[in-house]
Amino acid sequence: MRNTFYKGRFFFIPIGVAAILALVSFAVMQLWNNLLPDIIHVGTITFWQAMGIFVLCKILFGFGPKGGRGGGAPWMRRKQMMQERLAGMTSEERERFKEQMKSRCGWGGRGRNDWREAWKEAPITEKETKA
Repeated sequence: MRNTFYKGRFFFIPIGVAAILALVSFAVMQLWNNLLPDIIHVGTITFWQAMGIFVLCKILFGFGPKGGRGGGAPWMRRKQMMQERLAGMTSEERERFKEQMKSRCGWGGRGRNDWREAWKEAPITEKETKA
């Protein structure tokens, strides 16, 4: 009996996802075709174009909240996660974290001109002197 349940799940889940995607795409198409041509004078779209617009928006703006956190795109969630992590640190831990970030990737080093100093010390080749 348990095996039958799992076989049914693998059959109905893809069909359910496809049905929801089709329904949302149809809604996007209807909203677009009934509102936007009159408002901003654009052409009408097909069902497949509406599906493409929906999928593109999901890729760009995220798929909604996961695990109780706010939704949005991954780069938006990373900022929130970093803020939560820094808020839970003591001032000493925060300073140690900042120092580690500076040493790893130069984070927080605004105004530093290390590359300019290295450029001045670089040897000049013959090709550069002739040009």
